[in-house]
Order: sequence, then structure tokens, then C-alpha cells
Amino acid sequence: MAKKKAKPIVAIVGRPNVGKSTLFNALAGEQISIVKDTPGITRDRIYADVSWLDKNFTLIDTGGIEPDSKDIILSQMREQAQIAIDTADVILFVVDVHQGLVDADSKVADMLRRSAKPVLLVVNKVDSMQKYMMDVYEFYNLGIGEPHAISSVNKLGFGDLLDEVIKFFPEGAGEEEEDERTKVAIVGKPNVGKSSIINRLIGENRVIVSDIAGTTRDAIDTEIKHNGKDYVFIDTAGLRRKNKIKEELEKYMIIRTVGAVERADIVLLVIDAVEGITEQDAKIAGIAHDRGKAVIIVVNKWDAIEKNNKTVNEYTAKIRQILSFMSYAEITFVSALSGQRLPKLYELIDMVQENHSMRVSTGVLNEIMSEAVAMQQPPSDKGKRLRLYYITQVGVKPPTFVIFVNDKELMHFSYTRYIENQIRETFGFKGTPLKFIIRERKDKE
Repeated sequence: MAKKKAKPIVAIVGRPNVGKSTLFNALAGEQISIVKDTPGITRDRIYADVSWLDKNFTLIDTGGIEPDSKDIILSQMREQAQIAIDTADVILFVVDVHQGLVDADSKVADMLRRSAKPVLLVVNKVDSMQKYMMDVYEFYNLGIGEPHAISSVNKLGFGDLLDEVIKFFPEGAGEEEEDERTKVAIVGKPNVGKSSIINRLIGENRVIVSDIAGTTRDAIDTEIKHNGKDYVFIDTAGLRRKNKIKEELEKYMIIRTVGAVERADIVLLVIDAVEGITEQDAKIAGIAHDRGKAVIIVVNKWDAIEKNNKTVNEYTAKIRQILSFMSYAEITFVSALSGQRLPKLYELIDMVQENHSMRVSTGVLNEIMSEAVAMQQPPSDKGKRLRLYYITQVGVKPPTFVIFVNDKELMHFSYTRYIENQIRETFGFKGTPLKFIIRERKDKE
């Protein structure tokens, strides 16, 4: 089974107001896919998938804080730079040609230089090369190499910059790689018991806690053999930085989570039973959903809940309501403290992994589709009716289907959802999202 190598991560770092977000939005272009019904993740989008030439990467914007005092700015920038150093394969250090070289730039440049990570110095707001070239050269003084002049607003200089960025990607990043192991990311807010769950799952089988290249200081990969099968657990614990600023912490957590989720096939989203499901949980869930991963929602500390015969159902309903965009996710109630139901997690992981890589033959899919169409007529608009010609599965992880229709505009989200439900009724596909691509094919007439 071929497994894609994780996509490289490129992080943008720099002082407030140097144009980080403008650069981020310009590079992400139309490729920011905002899932309309995913709560909480549309307002402040800090990561996006970008492709340049035939290379795909994940772009992360570490900015978005505007502290008032000078020393706070520096400590914030150091935090951001540290995150970028921990997480990214390539760092874009953005400075502003109008403001010139500032003390904080030099201090952060020192940090980046020591990190031994590839850093590209990006001089932003250069609307005219003639006019500003001398000012651009001033940034050679930072000692982190050649300054790349761009204008985010006018999208100038992007091609040359991206050509440089992809030179640093590890050989074969994002390409197929043989790896039979099941990769599981354990994500969730701080203090929900992620590490305790991992420790319970590992028991005495802890093989390696390794610094695999590309993992952050705080994401620990643990390899385990269970019943003769190999698993890698990617833990995002250790996010409790000495940082008092809540949004900051949340932003770091999301960046770390994106990195871990990117490398996994299956995501265990751990929720604290006592606290209940929160909007922050929904944000984290949205990352796994956006990335098409298989998901198991693990409600931890279940032993601490007063229960009657309705508790599980009520709790499940609440989760389903808040995470309505991932009705496919499996839910399990555990206690890391007592070990209750934790051994069962392996069975769940194996099951959702199987579903995540399941293939369905084209013949069967088309039978399901024609039956679905016969039961519920496709929508029409101004006398033109949607026609579905053909469906075929084109990928796994997640299972991805292409449906050929006469008019894409007529294929409403709700009808796609209806076809999805019919397929799920036959094959289950529990724990995994399904992806549908709608293609137009003109009528034969």
C-alpha cells in the first residue's frame, strides 16, 4: 500500500503589519477551501494548501497578533519563530521595505539563523523594483542570505520566490512512499488526557520514542506493535507553553495539530467528558475533516460522569449536533485512568483504517447510483433536469469518487449528500469522510 509522504510545511513569520496575512492570502489564492458548515474555522484561517509547479505544500501564517508594547512584540515574534522552526520545512521571514530594518527583525533573524532550518528572507511592499532596490539590499545586513523582493498586494515576485521555496523541499516530499504502518494522530485541547491515553495504549510495548526528522519538539512519534500489526502514534501533547495569551495558545495548538494530522491516516480527537464538547474541539475536528482523514472521537474521563441509561445517547446526540459536518466519525467512551474500553480502540482504529482505504467496484457503484436516482428524482432548474451518467472511485484515503453529470450547477450539495448516504448504506464507510468530485460531460445528442 503506497502512502504519501507528508506534504512539506512552509511557515510565514514576521512582525505585525509587514503584510504576512496579505502574502498568505495571495499565495493561497482561491485554494483556501473553507468548509461552509464547519463551525469556528472560517474566521481565522491560518493554514492553506498551495501548489506551485507540481509541488504541493501546506502554508501556515503564524501572525495575527498585534500586541501594543515593543517587548511584547519581540517575545510574541520569538514564540512564532519557535513554532515555525519546530513545525516548518521552510520558513518565510517577511520584512517591510517601507519600515526598513528594525531591531526586532535582527533578533528574530538570529533565532532563525541558529535553527539551521531553510529561511527565505522576503522583503514585502516593493511595488517598484527601480524605486526600492537600494532599500532591499539593506536587508543583507540580517545575515540570512539574499533578500527576495515581492509585493503581496500586487502579487509581484511570487514566481521567483516559490521557485526558491520548493528547492528546499525534501526529496520526494508529497510523493508515494511505501509505509505499511498505521499512523494515528492523537489531537485535542490541552489537558484532555491525550498522553495518558497513549501511555495506556502502549502499555509495556513502548518501542521507540524517536525524534523522527520532521516531527516537532513536542510531537512525539511512538511506534507500537499490537497483535502483530505496526502502529505509529503521533502525539501533539506538550502544547502548554509558558504563554498566558489564550488565542496564542489556541493558534499554536492549531498549527501543531495541522502538522500532526497532515502526517496521519487516522485522527483520534480526544474530548474531556466532564467539560463536554466545545467550539475549540469543533475547530480541531474541522482540520481533520478538511484533510480527509478517518476520525474517531474519544470521550475520555467517562468514569467521572454520573450516568443513567440515557447518558450515552444524550452525549452522543450533543457531539453529533456540534460536529454535524462529520456525522461519519465513530464515537467511543473511555477512561484513561481506569483503562475502561481502551483496548477496544485498536479494533476501532483497524476498522476505520480499512474503510479509509476501501475500494468499491465501478459496476456496484453505478447500480447503487441508478437505484438512488430511481428512488429520488434529481433536481431540475428552469426545465433542465440534472442527469447522472456514471460514477467511479478514483482514490482512497479518503475514498474519492467522480460523478459525471450533464450540468454541474444542477448537482446541489444536498443531492450529492443523498448519493453519499446511499453508498454508505451499502458499504458503511464508518469513520471516514467520502469525497465527491462532480465532472460535466455534455449530452451525447
